[in-house]
Amino acid sequence: MPNHVYKSIELTGSSPTSMEDAVRVAIDRAAKTIRNMRWFEVVDTRGYVEDSKISYWQVTVKISFTVE
Repeated sequence: MPNHVYKSIELTGSSPTSMEDAVRVAIDRAAKTIRNMRWFEVVDTRGYVEDSKISYWQVTVKISFTVE
């Protein structure tokens, strides 16, 4: 098994639907320019409240990928 080197970046996705969807938004966007994504870690979760209701979620994820 070869040794791997990983690079990590942090992105924040948002969604009016759910925290999970906000993660998907960030990963889907990263997939447009980043190859070999291997794992993610949720590092922060927050939401925006408007008129006493959750308006949208923001989730910051650390996405790691193998360096070629």
